[in-house]
Amino acid sequence: MNRRSFVRKLAGAAGAAGVAGVSPRKALPAPPAASTDAGHASAPYKVSLMLWTVFPHLTFEERLEKVADAGYQSVELVNEFRQWSAEDYRRVLRKKHELGLEFDASAGLSRSLIDPKQRQAFLAEVQGMIPILDKLECSTLIILPGDLVPGMPRVDQYQSCVDGLKRAADLIDGKNLRLLIENIDPEENPRFYMTSVAEGFKIVRAVNHPRIRLLYDLYHEQIAEGNLIEKLEKNIDLTGLIHVADVPGRHEPGTGEINYTNIYRKLGQLKYDRYVAMEYFPTYDALESLRANRRRALRDGSG
Repeated sequence: MNRRSFVRKLAGAAGAAGVAGVSPRKALPAPPAASTDAGHASAPYKVSLMLWTVFPHLTFEERLEKVADAGYQSVELVNEFRQWSAEDYRRVLRKKHELGLEFDASAGLSRSLIDPKQRQAFLAEVQGMIPILDKLECSTLIILPGDLVPGMPRVDQYQSCVDGLKRAADLIDGKNLRLLIENIDPEENPRFYMTSVAEGFKIVRAVNHPRIRLLYDLYHEQIAEGNLIEKLEKNIDLTGLIHVADVPGRHEPGTGEINYTNIYRKLGQLKYDRYVAMEYFPTYDALESLRANRRRALRDGSG
């Protein structure tokens, strides 16, 4: 299961009900208890959660309650809202405010930035998302650039991505919105165009717009190329959001090969002040896992 598959599963979902998710392959023991937030408020970033990875069998509002219980003040969406009625929006927003949560980002577009033949359809999707983001009180839209176009030179696909983002930037001028492009590793999708953040940062620099940034997915980049910290150091100003999971298996930090202690410490040193979002499948009790990993991220990023 990945986020693209999750989007397809949501296409037939209705209302605010939960959707089927993924059970972890193997349960691992819980890590040692993490410290409380006390004394660790100096981490410059905030910690969020990509909601699609946890509590799949609960209703949307019950999932928000779990997130708040784990100590989070923000969540990220994919496409859960696509079938919501006006009453669903009212009910969800009421619950969101009651819990003191915000929706800091949402994904879910389907059209390609890479294929110039889809340019108008892509821009129409972005335009259509603007009022939805406004209703959600959400200021960030995550964009997957799309798959390679067979027979089209890569340099032309790159230019199509740049040109499409420039046109999309025109749509959000004067609005409190940001657009973030995201990398996907070639093992998850060998057809995907932007498999590394190196290409993503190049694209963001070419677009040269303050509200166009990169979503740096550490899980995907570790699989694709690694060298995670040096790329953060060189491109922190172009990084609009960071997603967290360990390799292999997309489980919580500390279960695999990525040294998240060093990454959080580096983010603190770089004074990264945007969101770090958990996007992993817990290997033990989800509530305890989310709570422990939020605290660890804040602790290690505080220096």
